[in-house]
Amino acid sequence: MLHVVHHADYMAPPPTSGTFKFDKYQLVMTALRHSGFAITEHAPHPMPRSWLEAIHCPDYVEQVFTANVPREKERRIGFPVTAHIANRVRHTNGGTWLAAKLAMQHGFAANSAAGSHHALHDTGAGYCVFNDLAVTANRLVAEGDARRVLIIDCDVHQGDGTASLLAGREDVFTLSFHAEKNFPVRKARSTLDVALPDGMADADYLEVLETHLPRVMNRFLPDIVLYQAGVDPHVNDKLGRLSLSDDGLVARDRYVLGEARKRGLALASALGGGYGRDQSEVAARHARTMLAMAYPQADIAMLKKGQAAFTGV
Repeated sequence: MLHVVHHADYMAPPPTSGTFKFDKYQLVMTALRHSGFAITEHAPHPMPRSWLEAIHCPDYVEQVFTANVPREKERRIGFPVTAHIANRVRHTNGGTWLAAKLAMQHGFAANSAAGSHHALHDTGAGYCVFNDLAVTANRLVAEGDARRVLIIDCDVHQGDGTASLLAGREDVFTLSFHAEKNFPVRKARSTLDVALPDGMADADYLEVLETHLPRVMNRFLPDIVLYQAGVDPHVNDKLGRLSLSDDGLVARDRYVLGEARKRGLALASALGGGYGRDQSEVAARHARTMLAMAYPQADIAMLKKGQAAFTGV
């Protein structure tokens, strides 16, 4: 069973300007519903303001809540922060929190949005408004749900916001696998950064995971894993510089899940990045990420079969 968090506000009316395409979020859910696999959908509550202010500058939180974000910050984000967007990001952040709580019950759960790893203390950036990973990790510790939280970021872009917001924390470990020459130009310092060369394909990528991930888990001894599961390392991604195939992404996700399961750890995933001209193809990659971890014994042909009618391939 795939436990997936989704809310109608994830598909809030998009701003009239900006380069980010919001339609993939509904397409992800369409792909999951066409997959032939059993899924249970859960709707999150909006993230409480005080939880956001524990990580983000209260003045910036106020700017978002009142849809009064300065233009220079909106330019960094990549789109205007309207009232609809403000409500949306409260729900997407609440979605990662709910996914973490569901993962504690079921072993794995997925948020069908978020993974907003570029958002910083007093501003958003790179299509990210609030940093759901940092907010959720902080709250898990504050609520006593975990003593140590491991954030694994496999988006093609470094999780600079997450690294910056959680720098110096001994109870949260930030681990980023990213393309060295991709955005952001100025990288932050994660607990451990693994910078990858352009064009890295499946075998070499998995070898890097196998080198670093077990060592981090064995030394840090986390109680839960938050996984930024961006699909932009895919060879056909518009903004990526790596060369993973469909099979390679599935192998990546199942390796991360498998290492967590070996240690009895809950794993909650957030959607992360994925970009391309054909949004249905991008959505199918995101859907396969969730299904691959919810159904680790299913072969990739089964994962693709239910989505063939949806993608038209």
